[in-house]
Amino acid sequence: MIKVFVSGCFDILHGGHIEFFNQAKSYGDYLIVCIASDRVLDAYKERKSSLNVQHKINLIKSLRMVDKVVIGDSIDNVGLNFIDEFLKEKPNYLIVTEDDKYSSDKIELCNSIGCKYISVDKTLNYEKVSTTDIINFIKAPKQVPLRVDFVGGWLDVPKLSIDRSYIINCSITPFVGLDNWVYNISSGLGGSAAYSILCGKNAIDSELDMGVGWQDPAIIQETGLCVWESGKKPVLKCKYNPSFLNKKMALFWTGNSHNTPSLVDHKRNYSMIADNSEDAMYNLMMNKINNFYYNVKNSYKFQLDEGMEELPNFDGTLCKKYCGGGWGGYAVYIFENTEFRDSLVNSNSDCLSIEPYIKSY
Repeated sequence: MIKVFVSGCFDILHGGHIEFFNQAKSYGDYLIVCIASDRVLDAYKERKSSLNVQHKINLIKSLRMVDKVVIGDSIDNVGLNFIDEFLKEKPNYLIVTEDDKYSSDKIELCNSIGCKYISVDKTLNYEKVSTTDIINFIKAPKQVPLRVDFVGGWLDVPKLSIDRSYIINCSITPFVGLDNWVYNISSGLGGSAAYSILCGKNAIDSELDMGVGWQDPAIIQETGLCVWESGKKPVLKCKYNPSFLNKKMALFWTGNSHNTPSLVDHKRNYSMIADNSEDAMYNLMMNKINNFYYNVKNSYKFQLDEGMEELPNFDGTLCKKYCGGGWGGYAVYIFENTEFRDSLVNSNSDCLSIEPYIKSY
């Protein structure tokens, strides 16, 4: 009999585990699966088990390629919680995945009993998934707001951050969901961050990995009208109820999509953007809303200075600017009153009513 040994948490059984078991079984004719005990999960993963241990045993035992299931309960050796059962079984092979973090310790253990250590690739003909991915997807919201940015755009990109400057943005409805997306794609409203959140991913890391800033996931998850400190990670300076914007905002679709990562290195006056953001922050603090609208106008002026085309004028507009990195996508308009806003939206198919959103706790 050729014994093959594998170990893992196997907390929520998924396709990757099944493929791993099949790969392991191909090295012998008797597959032993060691699952981590609850106290091992608690000690090293710092979370509860998703399933009762006996449930996991019965589930894995039912798989045709598995011959025996044992429990790894040693917490004295990090990465080797299976050591007691391994030494009892004395397998011919220990099979691990290519991302094994404790290979040197496991190789040493294998050498002590004449067992062969084998690392296998994670091969699937569909998207790979982890237990953490599954848990995060289950916990993910079904719908989220998007956002409009008013002042301080680009100062959330870590390499462009400036001390004592701010990003001011606001979450908006209609909401979006994986099966309900009412906006155009690549439109400057934080759609990629929203999609990551809906899929249960760390959206801040996802955005930073693309070389852009963190403001989109930050405001989408925080909601409200927020002032953020410029820096490498989001730090909330202050938050306001955006009710003064109720029934006064609309989006205008410029007809062109845009790609934010491609715009990061455009030349723009960051010093003026920073100064305007500090002034806008104080205007909000002092409730000088008309002065804040002037700061939004400045943001638009900076976009024109960067080379963007002028946006159309609509009756009753207090201020306007391109959303996100601009050069296409949506532009946000703030109107004097609801009548001006609704009149435009009802007469122009490129315009969409939006509302500020702040979640209740």
